[in-house]
Amino acid sequence: MATQPAPLFDAATHAGRWIADYRTRATADDVLCSGPAAAWTAMFEELAAVASDDLGHARERVQRHAADIGTGFRIIGEADERPWPVSPVPLLIEADEWGEIARGVTQRAELMETVIADLYGAGQLVERGMIPAALVTGSPHFLRPMVGLDPPGGKHLHFIAVDLGRGSSGEWRVMADHLRAPAGAGYALENRLALGRTLGGLQARLNVQRHAPFFAAFRAGIAAFCRRSDPRIGLMTPGRYSPSYPEQAHLARYLGFLLVEGADLAALEDNVYVRTIAGLKRVDALWRRVDPRMIDPLAFDTHSQIGVPGLIDAFAAGNVVLSNAPGVGVLEAPAFGAFLPQLATRLLGESLHLPNIATWWCGQPIECARVIEDLDRLLIGPAFGAATVGLAANRMVPGAEITGAARDALLADLRRRPQDYVGQEIVRLSTMPVVLGDALVPRPFTLRVFAARGADGAWTVMPGGFARIGEHADSRATIMGEGIWSADVCIHGSDAVAPVSLLPATDSLHIRRNPGTLPSRVADNFYWLGRYLERGEALLGAIRVMLGNSIDVDGGAALAPATVGKLVGLITGAGAASHPPSLRRADLTAFARTAMEDEAWHSVATINRLARGIGDGSRDRLSADMVRLLEAPFPTHRGMLDRAGSLQRRYAAIAGLSAEHMGRTAAWRFHDLGRRVERATAMARAVRLFGMPGATADDLSTLLDLADSQISYRQRYLTGIARVPVVDLVALDPGNPRSLAYQTERMTERLEELPVLADDGMAEPQQAQATALAATLATATAATIDGEVLGDVERRLGSLSDSIARRYFLQGAEPLRAGGLTLA
Repeated sequence: MATQPAPLFDAATHAGRWIADYRTRATADDVLCSGPAAAWTAMFEELAAVASDDLGHARERVQRHAADIGTGFRIIGEADERPWPVSPVPLLIEADEWGEIARGVTQRAELMETVIADLYGAGQLVERGMIPAALVTGSPHFLRPMVGLDPPGGKHLHFIAVDLGRGSSGEWRVMADHLRAPAGAGYALENRLALGRTLGGLQARLNVQRHAPFFAAFRAGIAAFCRRSDPRIGLMTPGRYSPSYPEQAHLARYLGFLLVEGADLAALEDNVYVRTIAGLKRVDALWRRVDPRMIDPLAFDTHSQIGVPGLIDAFAAGNVVLSNAPGVGVLEAPAFGAFLPQLATRLLGESLHLPNIATWWCGQPIECARVIEDLDRLLIGPAFGAATVGLAANRMVPGAEITGAARDALLADLRRRPQDYVGQEIVRLSTMPVVLGDALVPRPFTLRVFAARGADGAWTVMPGGFARIGEHADSRATIMGEGIWSADVCIHGSDAVAPVSLLPATDSLHIRRNPGTLPSRVADNFYWLGRYLERGEALLGAIRVMLGNSIDVDGGAALAPATVGKLVGLITGAGAASHPPSLRRADLTAFARTAMEDEAWHSVATINRLARGIGDGSRDRLSADMVRLLEAPFPTHRGMLDRAGSLQRRYAAIAGLSAEHMGRTAAWRFHDLGRRVERATAMARAVRLFGMPGATADDLSTLLDLADSQISYRQRYLTGIARVPVVDLVALDPGNPRSLAYQTERMTERLEELPVLADDGMAEPQQAQATALAATLATATAATIDGEVLGDVERRLGSLSDSIARRYFLQGAEPLRAGGLTLA
């Protein structure tokens, strides 16, 4: 009997089944149930073509693409990053509906610019009673030093974010404004990239509007406010411990901005400069992701360790654009929502196109009385976003959930300091589909929208943004909180979308081989990344030699005890562990475990953690594969040798990536310099321990193992092991990539390739030191090299490293005092 062929997979059938099943769970206010059916059907057909009948597979696939892009975030207080949670189901919004949203966001941005300009300028809104003075001066985000300062170009706002909620009848309302350091635009971009790789046909099928024109407009807009025609623009980050640091690194790379921290910058004579390996380079604009109170300890918080002293002076002189200007966060206060509708009518002559959540500021007697009376039907929260005496949380809380002593404390503080509180209506949100298990379920969502000024000063709105999706089915916005998933937001319509991209056109003739400015901090990081990786590999090599060669089944040493003792001394000298009680197998195994895993010592695990920290802070310059290898968890194989072998292969993979995949830029040169200095130091120490006159065959074999040169030696010398040939191979042979001489030659080359400050053609100290060291080894002979010579080499290597640091890794005010630094 002939077998029947399997039925062909039908994406349309699966899409229809998913939609029909979902509609049994969703309510009428769900975006799928109330939106255009054709668009949602097309999207689910694309999803079915990828996932077949397994929605879980689609979720895993889009998450994998997000991980490949390098998307992540950190919860405050946690050391490790979490993967960015992306849903495979985007939020679909028609172009006509989006046009109304964009109009409302633009109107809101113009209104807030007008209000901020008055609050820090003429002050007429407070004088005329349109804004209560306590609403301004009581806010921790009102920065008095900014009063009277005109920002460059006359605009305080360049980039804003607005959180929107969709109500049961389909109307959109503003939940919150983000002005100080709006986050999330990079996540919107990364969501689009991950979804585009998953649902590749959706863009053309639905004419989805692109993000690139928005980012291009923002980049041109911030440049237009600068005084130089070809400005240098930086993205100022708090550093790798910022919750959204991966997003900031991605945005800097995408926009071509220089990712800088406060330590990278210096203010001098009302200008701002970035400290680079080639001297001070002028910075014209900073897209600020640092809390404004922290950016200048001379103007604001004197305790700030991440700011730039004198930055506000340069801003006041018009020499650096800050996006956004410090102090704009005063309008983020929830209490301001009570006054924006009236301000829109008075200042713009029209009502808000996107209404606020109904808000009552308790600093007004009538409003306060209403909030107290209707407390069980309202949300109650801090008026300025900061914690209050009467509320344990610094967020909006349903009044009905505050009971007992907590309610008494709240009411008492409300009567004592009513201006600290605000009441808001309880908002119920529309829902959208999300994949849970292998099914589609409705969950409430909010939408974050971004707007930026273009080159002409007009506002442009990103077509989409990103949605945050709640974990629970409860549609109250307060229950949803920050959300547990994110989703791309696709604005679709009937008009074809031009394939605009920030990437160069395929027929572009513009060529650039210089990767751009290298800040001193980045050079420092890459140098120490090289040193840590080489240090970890050398320590691991010593542990493997000890474990593999020194322990036999009877507990005695296969190597001579003296040689094992020297290996132990090499490991303890590195600070990886304390000396074991004996050289017996059990003690050596425990000793090796400490040296590999105990982070109370300078163990392999500790070194890996330090290298991982540098990798986390260098995402804008390292490949995703390199970052992934650096972040890989410590091996958990049962046997010590297996764990050591796994780590050794990881070190080899990282070394291969840096050798064969990193461009030969200044950053790579510092990375290679760090490797060479560390390897040379380790090799000098190893030769001094195992290669001196009187060395045994076990000593010399161990030295060859540490230098990874056993095969090279056996190929050259067939008659056995001898001290002088071994020392020549591992110390003086310029053709052996593990030898001491090879490292000093590479150091000399790397330093010759780096920029110099003076124009007299003379070698700088670090160059002269490297050349002299290379010459010493080039003229030495293996028969005469001794411990004194090797000890001197180690000291000179340390001095060379110090010279490199003094010249390139500038700290504090040193670059302002150093001679020969040109200000470009």
